Amino acid sequence: MGTASQQPSGSRGPDLESRSEPSEWDRSEGPTRDQLFHVLRNQRRRFAIQHLKRTSGPVDIGELATQVAAWENEVPVEAVTSTQRRRVYNGLQQTHVPELEETGIVEVDRREVELTERAADLDIYLEVVPGEDIPWSEYYLALGGVGIAVVAVAWLNVGPFGTLPDIAAGAFLSVAFVLSAVANYYYQHENLIGGTDKPPELRGN
Repeated sequence: MGTASQQPSGSRGPDLESRSEPSEWDRSEGPTRDQLFHVLRNQRRRFAIQHLKRTSGPVDIGELATQVAAWENEVPVEAVTSTQRRRVYNGLQQTHVPELEETGIVEVDRREVELTERAADLDIYLEVVPGEDIPWSEYYLALGGVGIAVVAVAWLNVGPFGTLPDIAAGAFLSVAFVLSAVANYYYQHENLIGGTDKPPELRGN
């Protein structure tokens, strides 16, 4: 795949497929939650998954290394230096791609890496929530509390809400929850690895 897929000088080694195959337990049972969290806690592996999720079909490990190096150094792909690319390439080949393969998230054929169907299950664990934001579970809990208060006030005919028919209070709650669900879906999609062109960590840049 052009120059991006050539192996960096000084980093020649065996093809990725020459390593030992994942155990029969991994193939049949799949990775545990602890294994998935271990895989995903590393930014380089998350960046690799990001590129694989946004690419149709197998990706040469050299191309994968170039894109990951670009994201790590926050530069365009064409500005990645050979040193930056070689450092990422070696890490992917020796550590990160093997761990992804052993958990069944990717398949490796010589120098090409591709996500498996099992990777779709990662969406449960891939959401990245900024530290200053509140969890959606707390938001819905608060919205539910407000909803109960509105219904109670309307039912008791207290204050300005006493003039509202019960159906109006129900309509308000329904609209509030639908709009919240739409916002929740959009927010989660934007903060999933592979949800947009850039990794979640870089979307504010």
